[in-house]
Amino acid sequence: MDLSLMAILAQVAAYPSLAVIIVLVLAVTIISGATDAPNAIATAVSTRCLSPTAALVLAAVFNFIGLVGMTYISTAVAHTMFNMVDFSGNTHQALMALMAAMIGAIFWGIFCWWRGIPASKSHSLIAGITGGAVAMNGWGGIVLGEWMKVIYGMVFSLVAGFLLGWVLVKAVERIFQFVDRYSSRKVFVITQDVCAAALSFLHGAQDGQKFMSIAILGIALSFGMESPSQAGFPFWLMITCSLAISLGTFLGGKRIIKSVAMDMVKLQKYQGVAASTATIITLFVSSITGMPVSTSHCSTAAIMGVGASKSIRRVNWSIAKSMVSAWVLTFPACGLIGFVLAQLFMMF
Repeated sequence: MDLSLMAILAQVAAYPSLAVIIVLVLAVTIISGATDAPNAIATAVSTRCLSPTAALVLAAVFNFIGLVGMTYISTAVAHTMFNMVDFSGNTHQALMALMAAMIGAIFWGIFCWWRGIPASKSHSLIAGITGGAVAMNGWGGIVLGEWMKVIYGMVFSLVAGFLLGWVLVKAVERIFQFVDRYSSRKVFVITQDVCAAALSFLHGAQDGQKFMSIAILGIALSFGMESPSQAGFPFWLMITCSLAISLGTFLGGKRIIKSVAMDMVKLQKYQGVAASTATIITLFVSSITGMPVSTSHCSTAAIMGVGASKSIRRVNWSIAKSMVSAWVLTFPACGLIGFVLAQLFMMF
């Protein structure tokens, strides 16, 4: 399969729906940049280690680097996305079903952004393409063994994020209990800035691969292939998606920063370091093992774990509840939208 830009343009001429899919991939990537990426820098802002503007610029740059860099290191997450659904069959119908799935994910993302809720674009995307695959091939459109990695990832991100946040903040308190306030503050500020860069890198690595995988899936389907599992990622696509996620981060991130960093729980600098480190570990393990997880899940769980280490009353559970409600609704809402739209689009 020729993945050069000229070859893809030729496929677009044959299948205009492929062009729509690629545009939708870029749209949902921008939305992810606006709604998910800010979670990576939320603690740096809430602890006043970085100003909101400086944090957003840093996030935009390292999301770009992370998407390109991790793709050369490991594509485990992308292959999970490829293999969890089956769009085999009529090429035109497959492309229409995939297009419908993307539209469902985008609608849900816009709604959550409007409400200021850091909902998972990853799970919106997964639910949408699952609904489209079911519309295309019935329940046989779901490859259960691969799809279960989504569930594993969801449980892992919540449990590991919360427990690591709790344990790491206790460890930091023990290590720095005899260090003077001024020296420890300098260490925490520097560490938090490094963590913000690392988290932005890993967000680009996780979410960027998910979105690129859908573009590659659409391209593979247009060539009559059932799966692009042997295909690589063309450089032009990596750069385009990197720019999209960075643009979304810079333009739309302040709303989510306020919701996660300033409303849910108040953090001190050392607590921000613990929360960020917990999120980094959770995201890195998930990326290497191929579990598609949400930066929102990992970061929010870690912040809650840190806050709860002092007292469960330090966590604004009403905000946490609204986030969990959005997460729970994402799968049936996006899945149903993707299914209904796919059924409708396949009629044409």
